[in-house]
Amino acid sequence: MFDILKIAGRNLSRYRRRTLLTLLLIIIGMVAVLLFISVTGSFKSMMVGQITDSVLGHLEVHRKGYVASIDTLPLNLNMKPSAVAKVEEALKQDKAVEAWSPRVKFGGMFSNFTETTSIRINGVDPAREAATVPLLPGRMLEGPKTGPLVEKGQIVIPLLLSRGMKVKLGDTVVLVATNRDGSVNGKTFVIRSITEGISGPGGRDGYIHIDDARELLRLKEAEVSEIAIRLNDPAQLDRVTESLKGALGVTSGKAPDPMAAASAIPGDGAGAGAGSGKPQLEVHTWADLSPFASLARMIDLMTVFIKVVLVSIVLVSVMNVMVMAVYERIREIGTIAAIGTRPSRILSLFLAEGLLLGAIGTVLGTVLSLVAIYGINLWQPHFAFGQQSDLVMAPTIGVGQVVTVALLVMGVAVLASLQPAWKASRLDPINALRHV
Repeated sequence: MFDILKIAGRNLSRYRRRTLLTLLLIIIGMVAVLLFISVTGSFKSMMVGQITDSVLGHLEVHRKGYVASIDTLPLNLNMKPSAVAKVEEALKQDKAVEAWSPRVKFGGMFSNFTETTSIRINGVDPAREAATVPLLPGRMLEGPKTGPLVEKGQIVIPLLLSRGMKVKLGDTVVLVATNRDGSVNGKTFVIRSITEGISGPGGRDGYIHIDDARELLRLKEAEVSEIAIRLNDPAQLDRVTESLKGALGVTSGKAPDPMAAASAIPGDGAGAGAGSGKPQLEVHTWADLSPFASLARMIDLMTVFIKVVLVSIVLVSVMNVMVMAVYERIREIGTIAAIGTRPSRILSLFLAEGLLLGAIGTVLGTVLSLVAIYGINLWQPHFAFGQQSDLVMAPTIGVGQVVTVALLVMGVAVLASLQPAWKASRLDPINALRHV
């Protein structure tokens, strides 16, 4: 085998210019693919982390029909205490769950005593919310970044609302909300902090203490709108989702049809409804709840497309070289066939040339790609996305991704050599020696 590779290398060096041009095409393709994978993959991971660690958590549990009607934040679809207890018991049994936070969500009116506007409010337990979405405290542009996220009688508002209503830290404002019975209630709050804008869900949300939310809405029971869950390892998301569905008797985590939500079965939401035999809870991943999931899937699709382009480049360039090599060396092939060289050995010789082209191009392309990735990390270019600015690009790439692309390139290089090599191994020695 070593002798065949040695001969193949010598044959490639005989046509130096053509070999270098082919290698250059393979290297450019490798660099383009690996850079694209590293940059887009890092962008995707960063944005997913921003969404899961600042707003949603990795998973959320709701009462059946709540997500389908989430734009109205329906209080009649809150989870009752028995359902909350069942969910928490299931979460305690899974060691992959790091933290979870119950939330009371509702829509209300925000007033500075001269102007009024709408606001989405999250009533949270400060300590549990900070443990579930650890990046949330760091989003505070004004106000304390340490200590409790919010205390009773205080409110955290988004930057857009602060600017639009011309309010600042320490100002007293009023929240007005309609409870489940239709009565209107109001409560004064002091602005504790102002959060930066963020793309996607939660970009315009305010935060108050969960006890204040229940008092404002006059909730008689310790019910919640949702339970957000954080995992130790996001890679365990699918497994934990299925495990939690099984523990809660959930058949599907997909957002239900809005018409189905309108006819949701009343009850306490603790597993199967009384007399209904149907699950009354739903489990949703961050991808089910965030519009960014579509962008993430588009990034994955684009990665597949650029790999197809790489395959095309390698296939065409290597096949062109090998076809020309066979055509120019017909008499040579006829000579070695005439002296007794087996067709299988001739086949192996040309396949080895394709393999060497793919291997050398892969090694050089990988090295240049890693150098480029390292250079980008040293440069640390900044960019903006949605309402977020000054984000730092920090591309990374895993060993598995590099190995996958490398094997793909080498495999396609050998595949591109197969037809010309087969043709060379089947040449008739007499006809080949007559070739001019």
